[in-house]
Amino acid sequence: MSFARQIKIPATYIRGGTSKGVFFNLKDLPEAAQIAGPIRDQLLLRVIGSPDPYGKQIDGMGGASSSTSKTVIVSKSMTPEHDVDYLFGQVSIDRPFVDWSGNCGNLTAAVGSFAIRQGLIDADRIPKNGICTVRIWQANIQKTIIAHVPIHQGQVQELGDFELDGVTFPAAEVQIEFLDPADDDADGGSMFPTGNITDILEVPEIGSFQVTMINAGIPTVFLNAAELGYDGTELQDAINNDQAALTKFETIRAHAALKMELIHNIDEAATRQHTPKIAFVAEPKNYVSSSGKQINAADIDVLVRALSMGKLHHAMMGTAAVAIGTASAIPGTLVNLAAGGGERQSVRFGHPSGTLRVGAEACLINGEWTVKKAIMSRSARVLMEGWVYVPEDVLTKLQ
Repeated sequence: MSFARQIKIPATYIRGGTSKGVFFNLKDLPEAAQIAGPIRDQLLLRVIGSPDPYGKQIDGMGGASSSTSKTVIVSKSMTPEHDVDYLFGQVSIDRPFVDWSGNCGNLTAAVGSFAIRQGLIDADRIPKNGICTVRIWQANIQKTIIAHVPIHQGQVQELGDFELDGVTFPAAEVQIEFLDPADDDADGGSMFPTGNITDILEVPEIGSFQVTMINAGIPTVFLNAAELGYDGTELQDAINNDQAALTKFETIRAHAALKMELIHNIDEAATRQHTPKIAFVAEPKNYVSSSGKQINAADIDVLVRALSMGKLHHAMMGTAAVAIGTASAIPGTLVNLAAGGGERQSVRFGHPSGTLRVGAEACLINGEWTVKKAIMSRSARVLMEGWVYVPEDVLTKLQ
């Protein structure tokens, strides 16, 4: 029997928003993994502990959920007027692939602080006390994100009194601006890939559904909770313990992906789990969050539940929050109608863990809706830094 040795790679384990992941400085990756391709994917799969038929990721850094099966690669930016390039990889739990098709809005909150800690931001840009503005180029979706990172005595301030539903402990607030979050490459140059604010989506053997399909933050398809047999107050167990429901959602998502022209045939949806997201909305109602907190209908504008990587999310994906904020600002979308209709510049929505407010500036130009930016507040905290260990042969043997 031959015994392969392990190699160690500098890495930082960080919570960003309601997610956490393994962060790498591009220059610290083994040379073969500094280039996009199968070696990089195989390395990240092994770091996270995938594919795992048991679904637990015991032999890796993953936490057996879409919120914790994440990787980030950051480097000095190659894009003018930006500080760093940020590349996000959503690692499948039980399948051997890494999805590079979208961004993680939650981990975005940690990119600025990671870049500062890694020396990727020029020292003269970092105040002794105050806010450091980090200009991020999101490489997956080719968009600009501005992170406002609090600084105290020249160091990133991570602790504070900002509370984020879905995160147990308070921390320092990090404001994130997603500039021009709509997909410029959408059909016809519109953030609505079909050109319509609402459509009827035909799903064979399941039914027809009114939907809003939008490319903003991340490609997302919104449905009405009532059409699915829900009231919008559901928590994770109500969906994730119902295999028939999960199969139904995935089938709807696949057909939406096809209609949004994100895939060319239905079979491709299985290898594009990260996008589009699927979510359902409803008018405000009283409910009890997953932590036992009472959420009052009067304190929210709309109820939203979203699925990520085939499971109901425990809170809300950051990029989906951008889609929610954008859709709420455009009269006639399902999100806007569930929130009471009309024009608005912000929305507070209820999710399984509590509430979240997101702002968006949308306007109609030459008959096309456009959004200048979406804004929300998150927090981030380093959990561990040092090295991750992986078997040496992940850099030479392809599965």
